[in-house]
Amino acid sequence: MRQMKDSGIEWIGEIPENWNTRRIKHLADTSIQNNFIDGDWIESPDIEDEGIRYLTTGNVGDGCYKEQGNGYISLETFQKLNCKYAYPNDYVISRLNAPYGRSCILPDSFPEYVLAVDIVILRTNEDKKYLCYTTQCNGYQRSVEDQAKGTTMKRISRTNLGNIVIPLPSLPEQQAISAHLDRQCAHIDNIIEKTKASIEEYKKLRQAVITQAVTKGVRGDRPMKNSGIEWIGEIPEDWNVYRIAALYEERNEAGNDELPILTVSINTGVSDRELSDEESLRVFVRSEDRSKYMKVYPGDLTYNMMRAWQGAFGAVRVLGMVSPAYVIAKPKQEIDSRYMEALLRTPAAKEEMKRHSYGIADFRMRLYWDYFKIIKVCFPTLSEQKEIADYIDTKCAEIDTLISKKEQFLTELDSYKKSMIYEYVTGKKEVPIA
Repeated sequence: MRQMKDSGIEWIGEIPENWNTRRIKHLADTSIQNNFIDGDWIESPDIEDEGIRYLTTGNVGDGCYKEQGNGYISLETFQKLNCKYAYPNDYVISRLNAPYGRSCILPDSFPEYVLAVDIVILRTNEDKKYLCYTTQCNGYQRSVEDQAKGTTMKRISRTNLGNIVIPLPSLPEQQAISAHLDRQCAHIDNIIEKTKASIEEYKKLRQAVITQAVTKGVRGDRPMKNSGIEWIGEIPEDWNVYRIAALYEERNEAGNDELPILTVSINTGVSDRELSDEESLRVFVRSEDRSKYMKVYPGDLTYNMMRAWQGAFGAVRVLGMVSPAYVIAKPKQEIDSRYMEALLRTPAAKEEMKRHSYGIADFRMRLYWDYFKIIKVCFPTLSEQKEIADYIDTKCAEIDTLISKKEQFLTELDSYKKSMIYEYVTGKKEVPIA
């Protein structure tokens, strides 16, 4: 058991007696002029699809380089603006957005890079992989975030980033720690990737179960016929085809202050209660003028006009009211709107909704009632609608339980990985030096 000492830094805690702590700016190789420097800002119109690779903060992952985007800057623009080069194997740190202070080593995908202003180059003789692991610690990231400033987009200044303190063993021990963590994290990452792939397969299965049920039923082999609807294809012989207008009519009834405001999610349909302020901030911007909201009844079908093409449909289960940006469809006959919700949220239905929506860009496209009501859908009897909806609820609940368990496993793996990294980079666990 080696001797430990107090590092004097809260997030680091105790470190081995022979270790040091250093400010990030003091890790710079002093033999290199202008070390620990920011890149120069390049205005986006100057980024072209040729020339030198332009690196943004989005390319700097939490310990890894993320290949995304295709931004390039021409050599002419590069020389005109006197930009700073970054090279393969350079160690860079992001000053913008969470997780703050994340870092990576630039790969040899390109011979040179030019950096956005919120990326710092640190040229150092320390082990860069060890530094990458250190910056993945929650405590480090919180200490950087505490120094970040800004309202809409927080960033830490280069000066404050340079003053952040990290633990620093000898170079051989840094190398031993990073090599050990490379092996351990590769094993964990492999499990994570397999688990994520399994989750995606379950999600595909879930959607396949829904699509099969709402277009073919759940009663096994039976005579089929062509629905005449391209996005649906064949349906059971005893099913009918109707336009939405034959099944629903638009409802426009004012709400009141006593009713909860319900929302439609592209993932879970209509909420069955009013969301808390914290939840609502993640879903929509709440209007203070509740008088414009519209009343909905159990059994109604409602959708968000701007997100219908993404599947923002839902069957209403409780009395409430919804935003004026929603369309409310009132059944003309007894309908299990759970069935209709499931049908209209299938991938093929989303494409059909998009085809009937209007707008100059995806985020501005709207599906108005007059265009929604002319869409054709397949329609089984009420008893079979209930049968299908119940089947979907049961089967999806089973699949969702499996997905939830795997997602919890991912959370636990991520927590274990971060904890393991922290234990080694702060010296609380020892790696033998060969």
